Amino acid sequence: MSHNPVLYGEQTRRAIQNFPISGWSMPQEIIRALALIKEHAAVVNGELGVIPKSYVKVISDAARRIKEGEFSDQFPVDVFQTGSGTSTNMNVNEVIASLASTPIKGIHPNDHVNRCQSSNDTIPTAIQIACALKVRDELIPALEMLKRALNRKAREFKLIIKTARTHLMDAVPVSLGDEFEAFVALVDHAIDELKHSQNNLCVLPLGGTAAGTGANAHPKFAGLVIDRINEETGLALEEAKNHISAQSCPLVTLELSGCLRSTSAALNKIANDIRWMSSGPTAGLNELKLPALQAGSSIMPGKVNPVICESVMQVGMYVEGADTTVRAGIREGSAFELNTAYPVIAQSLIMSLRLITNVTNAFVSKCVDGIKANEKAIASKVERNAMLATALAPIIGYDKAAEIAKEAMEKDLTIYEVAQQKIVMPENQLKKLLDINKMV
Repeated sequence: MSHNPVLYGEQTRRAIQNFPISGWSMPQEIIRALALIKEHAAVVNGELGVIPKSYVKVISDAARRIKEGEFSDQFPVDVFQTGSGTSTNMNVNEVIASLASTPIKGIHPNDHVNRCQSSNDTIPTAIQIACALKVRDELIPALEMLKRALNRKAREFKLIIKTARTHLMDAVPVSLGDEFEAFVALVDHAIDELKHSQNNLCVLPLGGTAAGTGANAHPKFAGLVIDRINEETGLALEEAKNHISAQSCPLVTLELSGCLRSTSAALNKIANDIRWMSSGPTAGLNELKLPALQAGSSIMPGKVNPVICESVMQVGMYVEGADTTVRAGIREGSAFELNTAYPVIAQSLIMSLRLITNVTNAFVSKCVDGIKANEKAIASKVERNAMLATALAPIIGYDKAAEIAKEAMEKDLTIYEVAQQKIVMPENQLKKLLDINKMV
């Protein structure tokens, strides 16, 4: 419970009373992005002469303080509110007006702080800016770090030959390093997708105001505000060519959500493969050794579980659910000139961005960096892999190779041992055909 004086006003109080739904306030990333917009809007409005010049500094200073994280307890409005996010926009307007009115009286949340704006364009603009910044500054760096860690392991494991698996069943040999290189490729693809999505997020609905027509906004307002935000953030923001489209059906948020879903799917695959390869130690694959972080059981002494891999996989489950919410928000919320599911879209995207970033950082430092190969266990499995008979098929035919594989499995022999008995072939040629190093 905050002991700071209440800075918001009547519109926020009504929203608090009307929406006692979840206890989840709008993410602070959205609040700070709104404050960023309000800070630069005040300066531009002063330059355009639509608010008194004496109001500019106090409004922009108040907004800057919120942008930098002050007064975070002053934004309690529930996520499940009016679908335009008007209650959150007014919450920010009222707090800024209250702070700005300390040195100068008469500053109004609508007439001055919100001048040339509507919730209908500022809320989606804030969502897109907040998401673009989190993708660029947090998620992509985390994925780049994971990519480097996986690359190091790929090089470390390059010469370790193991049994590949398809359908969870033994297949032809593969290098453990090759498997980790495949992980790198998955992360690379995710990074490329996210960079593309970030660029699309930079096309903003700001300037459309209530219905995408720019009502009550100075025609130069949005462009000047965007220029200032670009200078501060280093983003390549631009004003949308069609404001109605941009604020009524924000497909860029749907695209980002899809990228987050596919990123989490890639991470899930990597974590799940590592979890399987570390299974055991006596009744599993036991090909990888993971860092032992904590006791795995409250009843079984000595048990150690792949807890970070499981954390990664659970984040993937959450992100998939959040993506379903965003898809529903676009599909059901987009009607005529305004989408009316912005708050839940914002919550879903920001939470997914946070979770994927945080779990990726943990995955690198607490799992991937400490992975060791159990070369003895790997070698014993690949030596007895019946799928080595695949190398014989071009010489003796598929059916004969299948017979050799079947007999090797039934009698618990190696392919080489059975082939020696079944095939008339010089020993050195047979050894060459079954050399696992030449199969990868």
